[in-house]
Amino acid sequence: MANVNAYLSFNGNCEQAFNFYKSAFGGEFTYVGRYKDMPMPPDKKLPDSEKEYIMHVELPIGDGTAIYGADMSSVFGKVTAGDSIAMCVNVSSEEEGKHIYKKLSEGGKIIMPLEKTFWADLYGQFTDKFGVQWMINLSKK
Repeated sequence: MANVNAYLSFNGNCEQAFNFYKSAFGGEFTYVGRYKDMPMPPDKKLPDSEKEYIMHVELPIGDGTAIYGADMSSVFGKVTAGDSIAMCVNVSSEEEGKHIYKKLSEGGKIIMPLEKTFWADLYGQFTDKFGVQWMINLSKK
């Protein structure tokens, strides 16, 4: 069964924001990854000033619930008001992920096709026909 978590995007201050959220919710980060640790697409070059940016951070805030976050690198674009939050659906099977991705992305705009990545067994991102951003994620690890 899928669960849904909010994914927050920032323009370089994700670490500061998540330390603030951690002070409110308590707990520990279950993952912190930086852009310097990410394999970059061959046609992209990460500026030195963004190597320490947060690529992905997870903070559990309750039973099965977490907030996720990342800085938006200039390589991939900037965050603007209205697109700083996405719904991240963590699925329990490839079949479930493909079904949800196909149904919710119908009539929308694909940002990243559903495929295996270096961080997930299956991941895809899109904006639905109502303008809501979605991420579908399957991680068997």
